[in-house]
Order: sequence, then C-alpha cells, then structure tokens
Amino acid sequence: MQSRAAIRYAKALLDLSLEKGEIEKVYADMQLIHKICKDSKDLQLLLESPVVKTDKKQDILKAIFADKVNKLTMSFLLILAAKKREGILKDVAASFIEKYYEHKNILRTVIRSVSGVSDTVKSKVKALVKATYNSEVEIVEEYDAKLIGGFILKVGDKQIDTSVKAKLEKLRRNFSDNPYIPEF
Repeated sequence: MQSRAAIRYAKALLDLSLEKGEIEKVYADMQLIHKICKDSKDLQLLLESPVVKTDKKQDILKAIFADKVNKLTMSFLLILAAKKREGILKDVAASFIEKYYEHKNILRTVIRSVSGVSDTVKSKVKALVKATYNSEVEIVEEYDAKLIGGFILKVGDKQIDTSVKAKLEKLRRNFSDNPYIPEF
C-alpha cells in the first residue's frame, strides 16, 4: 500500500502529464522506473538513505534515468529529490500506474497458475471481465509452482481461487475438525 504522499505526487504527475499531452510517455517512464526500483534493492536503499545528500541523489537519478525518460519525468524526479521524497519513488511510480489505469478505465486482471494458461482461456477471461465490468482489461500472468494445479484469478479486489493447493488446504481443515463423536 502506498503512502498518502506517494498517491498525491502520482496524481499531480498524472494531471501535469495530461495537461502537457504526454501521459503515454510518462506512463512508460513510470513503468520503467518502477521496474528498476523494484529490481535494484541497492538503488532503493540509496534513495531512502538520510546519509546521502540530495544533490548526490539528484546526480545519481540523472545518471540512471536522463537518457531513458522524457524531460517532464526527469524534471519530476529532480523535484521529488529536492523535496526529500526520493525514498518513495517506487511507490509514486506504482501509484501513477494505478491512476493511469483508472483514467483509461483499464481493469488489471491477474491470472496466477503453475505453468500459464492458454490464449483461449485468456481471451475468454478478458471477454467475461470486459462484459461484467464494462471496462478495458489488461491480463497479467504470474507463475507460482506452489499452487500445484488450477489457477487463481484476481480482478480488482475480488479473487477466485481454484488451485489444488487451496483445495488441499480446505481438506486439511475439514479433517482437522473431527466431527466424530463416539457413542458409548
């Protein structure tokens, strides 16, 4: 869950990118920034460190992102650092992506399975979600070997779990609740 500050900064960036007509570019930049921050624990620790001075953090952000993001995004990153909020950069990027989906009326649907699902299943899920929620759908596939089989479908805040792991867990709970009462 993102902080209120991250949500506010993301909303401000969304509004500014809409005003400048660069929402698609900023969205692509925020996806890149989120991925880099998520993949690099060292970068995240550096950005959160109170020991490293702001100008040094700005230089590092310029070195990493200057040739990868557009001018508006780079300016935003430098302002974020100047306000000493660079530690929440990953959360700002995640919050921006969520706000972008809301703005574009896109519903993120996650299908978690052991080895993936076929394209026909994806298209059926996409059509069903699109018809049910009257919005565009983005399907995200995740892999989890612990599920053993089946899948977990997550649409917004709703989740359907048809995994073998969940069924085995339910059986385990049923067997642990011993309803047998001996008759003497």
